[in-house]
Amino acid sequence: MRISKNQSSNSGFLRSVYVLVSGTVASQMILLLAAPLLTRLYSPQDFGLLAVFIAFLMFMSAVVSLRYEQAIPLPEDARAGAALLVLSMAMAVLVATLLALPTMWYAKEIAARLNVPGFAEYMFLVPAGALLIGFYNVLSQWAIRTRQFGPLARTRVSQSFLAIAIQLFGAPLGPVALLIGQVAGHGAGSVSLYLQGVSKHRPLLRSVGRRDLAQAAKRYRRFPLYASWGAMFNTIGSQLPPLLFAALFSPALAGTYALANRVLSMPMQVVGKAIANVFLAGAADARREGRLGVFVARVHGKLSHIGMVPTLMLLMAGPEIFAFAFGIQWREAGVFAQWLAPWLYLVFVTSPMSAVLDVLDRQAAAMAFQALLLAVRIAAILSGAWLGDARLAIALFGMGSALCWLAQLAWIIRAADAHWRSMAMASAAALAWGMTIVSPLIVTLYWDIERVGQIDTAVWLMALALAGLLAIGRFTFLLKNAWS
Repeated sequence: MRISKNQSSNSGFLRSVYVLVSGTVASQMILLLAAPLLTRLYSPQDFGLLAVFIAFLMFMSAVVSLRYEQAIPLPEDARAGAALLVLSMAMAVLVATLLALPTMWYAKEIAARLNVPGFAEYMFLVPAGALLIGFYNVLSQWAIRTRQFGPLARTRVSQSFLAIAIQLFGAPLGPVALLIGQVAGHGAGSVSLYLQGVSKHRPLLRSVGRRDLAQAAKRYRRFPLYASWGAMFNTIGSQLPPLLFAALFSPALAGTYALANRVLSMPMQVVGKAIANVFLAGAADARREGRLGVFVARVHGKLSHIGMVPTLMLLMAGPEIFAFAFGIQWREAGVFAQWLAPWLYLVFVTSPMSAVLDVLDRQAAAMAFQALLLAVRIAAILSGAWLGDARLAIALFGMGSALCWLAQLAWIIRAADAHWRSMAMASAAALAWGMTIVSPLIVTLYWDIERVGQIDTAVWLMALALAGLLAIGRFTFLLKNAWS
């Protein structure tokens, strides 16, 4: 049977997604399974310190390569791609060194203003960790360019193993083990990606000269001029909440928010990131072949069906799930998760397709969106702090962020010339399937409370197990359908 070019392209895309998603799902399962142990070894204050550390780490790593690494998969010429790799690595070293100086010099002042004085003695880990993350991001983009999805997936599993091992066995050392584990995984991942995906291309990399670097820097200057600022706005918007919660409320509250955000974003955003990596590799070809709109609609439909079920489960039973999994002291994190779930669903659906902006050279529009999103988030948190209500701050933050990402999705649909009706129907179908799958939770949580005034734990666990089995069955069907 003859296979068309589009069918072959679609099959390659799905296979690449499957490889990356398999690796990321395995890595996230490791983190999720370890989370209940970590929450019993470390306090909310410890997680608050980790949240502040991660925030600074992400601030630096977001721009450490000036976003040149995002352009690595784009050029058709191998020499141009190699020049971008070398340029990105050089920028990472330079920028990390420059950022290390003020970070180390003002460590005590920064920690005091954030209401986390213990952070000062660990500040030295921030620039080192940002450099390692920068290297990992650069090498990941090279792996995407060279279609080394297998090694990329394997490094994510090994990263999770190493990070969790350090955090679990290093618990007697205190919260520093949380920080070291966070950094060490990316260092190991960088070494692994270099050995598996870059070392074989060393002759090509050695041939890159100053002229090649200058041409690459000029050709893709829109990435540092616009994409780097967009990345910074996005990082500030996502990492600012724990900093503000620590400074305006308490480190414990920052840790509670951090756990809720971590549990929600790990499986959804990281799987979405795996799809985004493959999406970027295929979107340029789709545009050249005049099928970008169809490509966007198909990916949106699959993401909607994947993300809807966990979102609805958190909306229905977030506090109960968190209290059961992590301990009763973390029930408030489940309340936060209920408010954050719609936003993170839209991030999961929309963020992978944001690569369309790079393909269409719309980095300025992406930067404007991130600036707007940042302003909305700051206004939401400050409003809640002004009224002295942490839950209100979370609610405003979640709703405002969701509306911004919904607007971003609409813009991407228009820019890609995708079909609104087919995408709306896919979302409606995902919602219908999701409501069917979580129906045992709905019955248990609402009918049982109305009848006896409280939840029967045994019945609730059976309902949760049934919903989980239905979700597994649905995801298995989606995966099988994708290969047919």
